[in-house]
Amino acid sequence: MIVGGSVRDEILGRTPKDLDVEVLGLDARELEEVLAGFGTVLTFGRSFGVMQVRGIEADFSLPRSERDRNGGDDDLDFAEAARRRDLTMNAMGRDPLTGELLDPWGGQRDLAAKVLRATDATRFAEDPLRGLRVAQFAARFGMEPDAELRELCAALDLSELPGDRMRIEFDKLLVQAPRPSIGFEVLRTTGMLRFFPEMQALVGVPQDPKWHPEGDVWVHTLMTLDAAAGLRTGDCDAELMYGALCHDFGKPARTEEVDGRIRSLGHDRASIAPTRRFLRRLRVSNEFEARVVGLVAHHLAPAMLHDSGATPKAYRRLARRLASHGVTPALLERVARADQWGRTTEEARERRFAAGDAFLRAFAELGLPETGPADVVQGRHLVARGFAPGPAFARILERCRAVQDETGWTDPDAILERVLAGARKGEDPGV
Repeated sequence: MIVGGSVRDEILGRTPKDLDVEVLGLDARELEEVLAGFGTVLTFGRSFGVMQVRGIEADFSLPRSERDRNGGDDDLDFAEAARRRDLTMNAMGRDPLTGELLDPWGGQRDLAAKVLRATDATRFAEDPLRGLRVAQFAARFGMEPDAELRELCAALDLSELPGDRMRIEFDKLLVQAPRPSIGFEVLRTTGMLRFFPEMQALVGVPQDPKWHPEGDVWVHTLMTLDAAAGLRTGDCDAELMYGALCHDFGKPARTEEVDGRIRSLGHDRASIAPTRRFLRRLRVSNEFEARVVGLVAHHLAPAMLHDSGATPKAYRRLARRLASHGVTPALLERVARADQWGRTTEEARERRFAAGDAFLRAFAELGLPETGPADVVQGRHLVARGFAPGPAFARILERCRAVQDETGWTDPDAILERVLAGARKGEDPGV
């Protein structure tokens, strides 16, 4: 039987991305022998009886019962096999030969009613990851967990879940959902948010109504996520969405009332540490972490550079910092735009972001590459001037980099001469 998400997606009129086939009536050895007739058999998680055939994009599995978790139960009928699945909408099957839909637990009815319902409440807690799956399904499909399912989720303990498994569910929630806020509200209203302290801390943190009339930091974050979802382009969407999620993680620590105004000075830098903690729990790659941290640390830059009338030097320096994180100015601008649009200000309601537009124009006019400006003066230029490699090398190159950013010069001799002339005048005694 074709089972799971592919049947659900077909009913919803979506193109299935994964094909799951459940085989009844065979044991693991017999299934492997049958599949071997079509190619090399690969087994994943033998205790779950999942097999693949090299070159065929499908997972073949055996049904499992409560009494047999090690390789399947060849005596189960489809209804009992489907009972172990998390939600009724995922507990349907289709006979690939006859086309018959098998729906013993009312999944088609629940899909039509846009209700998420546990297939078997007594077995739902077998895998706590199901709580995150409920959240991402709610957001992706615009469905509402019923009261029983909410109670089941509230009782789950997510504390020991492996980070890589959680990452898969967060990715689906953030990258695939039209309105990720729906899923994060499921986490909050069921109490599952307590397992993610960096997010839990945002709830109830006040903001200055002049800049954030929409409400507290949690409300703003959800609105920012939905705005960011509308800015996905297919390029670095995961970084965009995680950047939007984490951009204000530092506000709980930095928010205070000063002269009757609510301020969160330095929250951009303060957001770095909790962002790292959250991402490392999800076991993301070092490169991914660096990009998201770069977005979080500099998410205020587009607006601040515009409002302060920044010089080209400031843009060049920012380009270098972004490049060190593997972040392009265009990606940073998308996060900043989502931050600005995740509010109920007039500019946000009208979907305007003049600072972001000016930010992109500045980079275009300066002709800065997305990878940041390359150093014009290299070590070989210093060697040609008679300098021997040593501690002074780094100091001279650093000063050359500053001059290049200030002037935009591309002539290494001109830059180096200015640095050395300054040293001769005593402007930089360390050189």
